[in-house]
Amino acid sequence: MDPCQAATHWAKRFSLASRAILDVSLRPWGLGATQYQVLWHLAHDGPLPQRDLQTLLSIEKPTLSEVISALVRKGLAAQTPNPKDQRQKLLSLTQAGLVLWQSLRDPTDLILQTAFHSGPEAKLALISRVLQTGTQRLQTHLNEGKKPWPS
Repeated sequence: MDPCQAATHWAKRFSLASRAILDVSLRPWGLGATQYQVLWHLAHDGPLPQRDLQTLLSIEKPTLSEVISALVRKGLAAQTPNPKDQRQKLLSLTQAGLVLWQSLRDPTDLILQTAFHSGPEAKLALISRVLQTGTQRLQTHLNEGKKPWPS
């Protein structure tokens, strides 16, 4: 396997393993990874327009709607009309959502501690830069409306 294929292979495997840890860690609270991400943003950024969450999480509108509906049903989040634009919804943590949030341990800490606890900082910084650059290039490619395969 050439180095580019190997890097892509291991980035994908890391992503899948991280997602599995998230799922296992959050299951006792009846949360999924995307629900956790929404709660994280609400806890750290305060009430947010639903549209902003779609951008922050890079997910499709129907997926976000399902996630938010589940959080509202569970009483962890509240949807209200956005005072700045009544057509939009504003999402915030409820008191129950705040209590749950404060009781949760961050599964990201477990992932980082387990995966990288003994890695040299310089190598981790390099990996981060390589993945960031690759991600930015892919996003630019998509945003420019380029065809998947150049002609």
